[in-house]
Amino acid sequence: MATPPKTASGRDQAVPRHVAIVMDGNGRWAKRRFMPRVFGHKYGMETVVRVIDDCARRGIEYLTVYAFSSENWKRPDEEVSGLMNLVLVGVSKYLTRLAKDGIRIKVMGDRTVVSEKVRQAWNEAEELTKNNPGLTLTVAFNYGGRWDIVQACKRALADGVAPDALSEDALSRYMALAHAPDPDLFIRTGGEVRVSNFLLWQVAYSEFYFTDCLWPDFDAAEMDKAIAAFASRERRFGGVPAAAPSNEASSA
Repeated sequence: MATPPKTASGRDQAVPRHVAIVMDGNGRWAKRRFMPRVFGHKYGMETVVRVIDDCARRGIEYLTVYAFSSENWKRPDEEVSGLMNLVLVGVSKYLTRLAKDGIRIKVMGDRTVVSEKVRQAWNEAEELTKNNPGLTLTVAFNYGGRWDIVQACKRALADGVAPDALSEDALSRYMALAHAPDPDLFIRTGGEVRVSNFLLWQVAYSEFYFTDCLWPDFDAAEMDKAIAAFASRERRFGGVPAAAPSNEASSA
């Protein structure tokens, strides 16, 4: 078997550096089991923790998960309230363990409309883990890709960036995910085939992988499938593949 190619830094190119996931299917998973939808989100949170461990073990450096979109406020009040409570439960239950494992936690999204308790939980998670050297977990909560682009433009203008100086690189520094490289692999579970306003700026050259697997059932075997699909693709970023050496040249 051929050895997978390495990057200049020695990383295995068959393993994505940054994985972004739309964790879809929690509600349907619960409904199939005659449970309230919020129970699907509870089990989905446990899946997140397992996936964090799995990604860290594989050498993935960044994991970004879509926990609550800016459109999710349209869901029933009971479900929204349950999701907010899960933030507090998750921080209480898992933060210490993740911190000990070296995970760095970042939260991105509009914080202005969530409760003070939720903001405090986020701040605690970020502060406790800010110097950790391991995988960076970014939780997108009350986040939308269009919101992200607009807020980046506003922040750039507020900093006095001139129109002529507003390049792609300059604007990228104001995006909510500026602390991480763009995702290499974008995974969506639950059978839907769309990005749902997630990381619209950052996924310009991501490889997409869609699966019917509902998020609470996503495990290491499912991640194997996603990474195998990623490894099978040739990433050219708008260029052309390098020409293979001719037989004549190779025999010289």
